[in-house]
Amino acid sequence: MPVPHPHIALPCLLATLLFLLAGCGVDARHSIQCEKLLGTLEPAHVQIEDLAWTTPDDPPNSIRGEYRLPGDAARHWIRCQFRGARFQEGRFDLIGVATDRQGTLSPMQMQFLYLALRLDPPDRAISAPTRRAALDQIDRQYFLQQIVNMAALACVYALLAVGFTLVFGIIGRINFAFGEMAMLGAYVTVLLTALLGLAGTAGQALVLPVVLLLAMLITGLYGWYTEKLVFRPLRARQGSVSGITHAPLIATIGLSIFLQEAVRLIQGTRDRWLQPVFPERYLLADSGGFAVYVTLRQIVVVALTAGLLGGLILLMRRSRFGRSYRACSDDPKMAALLGVDTDRIIALTFAIGAAYAAAAGLILALYYGGVNFHMGFLIGFKALT
Repeated sequence: MPVPHPHIALPCLLATLLFLLAGCGVDARHSIQCEKLLGTLEPAHVQIEDLAWTTPDDPPNSIRGEYRLPGDAARHWIRCQFRGARFQEGRFDLIGVATDRQGTLSPMQMQFLYLALRLDPPDRAISAPTRRAALDQIDRQYFLQQIVNMAALACVYALLAVGFTLVFGIIGRINFAFGEMAMLGAYVTVLLTALLGLAGTAGQALVLPVVLLLAMLITGLYGWYTEKLVFRPLRARQGSVSGITHAPLIATIGLSIFLQEAVRLIQGTRDRWLQPVFPERYLLADSGGFAVYVTLRQIVVVALTAGLLGGLILLMRRSRFGRSYRACSDDPKMAALLGVDTDRIIALTFAIGAAYAAAAGLILALYYGGVNFHMGFLIGFKALT
């Protein structure tokens, strides 16, 4: 058997030993990447001292750095875990970080670290088609979450639109004060819930119907007397139900300003806040990258709106008021000749519209939690447009 020449065998042996020793040491790329984290986790003006790296056995594919801070005798540590070790796929993918003071960082904290260091998250290592499919699923679920979130605001606009539509259908003019009536309903909701108290989901379920009825009753009475004291004299002066000038439009703007200023003077300019109601949430879908949730508050809002709109449909189709309303809308003079009290029907229409605006205000107070004296202006115009 031939013996290797010593000038050849010795360098090969040294190269093999160096290769094995390198496999036992700390990967330079790992230590550089983990050291960058210290600049994010520690204050920017603090200088890291006596930084030394080791390779712990647990967790696998991790390195540990011990260091000191100026003026601090205690030694601190940081541990970075990677997807793979030397010569393995994904060896530079940072998947976990822990420190002696913060413990193991949560997935959300890891995402902030990726953004701060401009690193690609480990899940980006998947194939392009798989990643595209995952992103499409996230997009669909994000869209679903937006649909769920907009349901409450859509309910507010729907209830306000009821008032605008009913009044316009019977007198041919728009009442710009419905936004402020929603604000009044929101204030009544906050004050009544503070008076009655909300304790637990069961207590909230018992108090909510009472608050809704009282808010709709109080605001409905305001709508009734608005028609009786403001719109009815204007109609009498013009001698018609719908063939009137723009005076009612100007009157509704005045009513809007009056209601805003009245609430401001009585309740003050600061916001009023309601304690969170029905905070429980339920998982609808989870793709692994984005979860879709619906809260009990959103379910209650949608169910409440559906019940109110369903009740209005029955009222307009099956009741005497509904028939009289349609008669006054089609031909008010003929309806009056046939015995329909047009003044009473119009007043009831204003009251119903105001009551539904109060329900919209209740939803605003329950869903967003805060009310103020000027909140109705934008909400009213958004619902109108």
